[in-house]
Amino acid sequence: MLNCNTNADSTCHKTTLKVTATAYNSLAYQTNSNPSITAFGDSLKPGLRYIAVSRDLLDSGLVHNTKVKIQGFDSLYIVKDKMNRRYKKRIDIYMGNDVKRAKKWGKKKLKIEYCIQTKDSISN
Repeated sequence: MLNCNTNADSTCHKTTLKVTATAYNSLAYQTNSNPSITAFGDSLKPGLRYIAVSRDLLDSGLVHNTKVKIQGFDSLYIVKDKMNRRYKKRIDIYMGNDVKRAKKWGKKKLKIEYCIQTKDSISN
């Protein structure tokens, strides 16, 4: 379960979406000529629990540094990258340099859960 509240004064709107989930690695042929830097400018290192999101999900509140609970995973993941504009309602789970693991993961439809900060919590 995702706990939206970071302190007693904050409030948020918990959101659940069904998305297509794939996996990616920090390798040039899967990303670009600098595969260790995300579209937001963050550094990727194997072992980090990061995801990339399709750009349409940015408008749904799934913005940079949002914590996300992914169905089937115990740990939270953090939005640190953006996908190519051609993808819609999709997340890409970062799997370091482990191409075999990413291929084994494949492509799945699953639910994600995250919190959108409400205006009340932003003004505090």
